[in-house]
Formats: sequence, structure tokens, C-alpha cells
Amino acid sequence: MSGRAQGSRGARTLAVDLHVHTDASYDCEMSVEAVLARAAAVGLDAVAITDHDSVGALPRAFDIAHEYGVRVVPGVEVSTADGHLLALGVDDPPATRQPLSETAREVREAGGLAVVPHPFQTFRHGASRRAIRDVDAIEAYNAHTLTGFRNGQARRYARRQGLPGTGGSDAHRPALVGQAYTAVSVEADGGVTTDAILEGIRAGRTVARGTRTTARQYLRKYALNARLKTASFL
Repeated sequence: MSGRAQGSRGARTLAVDLHVHTDASYDCEMSVEAVLARAAAVGLDAVAITDHDSVGALPRAFDIAHEYGVRVVPGVEVSTADGHLLALGVDDPPATRQPLSETAREVREAGGLAVVPHPFQTFRHGASRRAIRDVDAIEAYNAHTLTGFRNGQARRYARRQGLPGTGGSDAHRPALVGQAYTAVSVEADGGVTTDAILEGIRAGRTVARGTRTTARQYLRKYALNARLKTASFL
């Protein structure tokens, strides 16, 4: 990863992990501090905290992000009626269980971006082709996968639809933060701001990069999910 790298003349490229969870998600135990420490260690310029239907971690993240030199992009992973949707740049979570296209419209009206994570992976609440309408971008590289098949599908779909492709780790553990990320081209004379990052994505100045999780990492996540879900019912 080449965080804080320079791009073409008049622009620079930021490394941004656009899909990270904290212990505000029902299936994660990772603290905000652990997220930011790892993001700084691997050279990320920014990280989007996208907990499941919650923005509970954002106040703490905003308060301490300067200590790590990492920009926090506000976000949430919304459970829509048609699958999950990343709402980036919003401070309040949209209502759940609405049609995906309706949620995407609400996100845009609030000034945010609607990004479809892990599309077509129905067992992970990924949206189907039929449900993906009126969105701003497609997660073309999700690190949490055993093969590259679905990421390849997502990349080709984004290209055919003329939509920007993004990358995100979908991290639920510190070691995975930054394993996939989005290289976003922004104006060279601007700061590392949420507005600049969102505008770069909106304009399609993105490249999705990353590596897949190992089989052990993949299975460990689902074992953790099962344990946390079981504990929540006790």
C-alpha cells in the first residue's frame, strides 16, 4: 500500500479503506482505537467506519482520529430490504428494511454516497442485480472472500454500468484493516477531507486494490460471528 502517495500533476492519491467495522456492530469486537492504530500502521490516509445500522462509534472516532493522523469518513452499513448498502458521508443511519433504491436516494439527499458492498453474495446479504438501482458506486474488491470470483463479477458489473469501483477490507479484526482499500485521486492542494474523498469517488477517480483473506482468516470471522450471535440471544 502506498498511503499518502502522490498522483498525477495537480492531484494526489489517497489510500482509503471504505468498509470497516467496530464493536458498535453486532458481529465485531474491535475497538475504534484498534481500527485507527492499524490504519495508521499500514499507511492509510483515511478509513470509513461502517457499522451495521449504527453510527455509535463515530463520536469516539472523530474525537481521537487526530492522534493517529487518519481521517475518519462517517458511514454505516444499512440493512435494506434488498441487501446491505454502505452509506458514506452520513452521520445518521437511514431507516432499515426499506428498498435499496429508496435508501440510496435518501443517502444522496443527505449529501452522502450509496455504495453496494459485496454485491451478488446473497449469503452475506449482498444485493442482487435486480435490486441495484440508482447507486453511486460498487464495491469491486471486498477482501473477505476465499476466491476472486465474486470480486470479478462486481468489477465487471461496475464497468458495464459505468459506476466507480471501490475497495474495502470489511475488517472485523485489526489485522485485516487496509487489506483492501480504494485509491482515490483528489486535488493536490486540498487536505485529506471527507468531502474531497467523496467527490473523488463520485467522479470515478478510484482504483480498488487489495488481497483476499486467507482461509484461516475467513473461517475465523464466521466463527466469531456465530459466537457473538449466540451470545446476543442468551
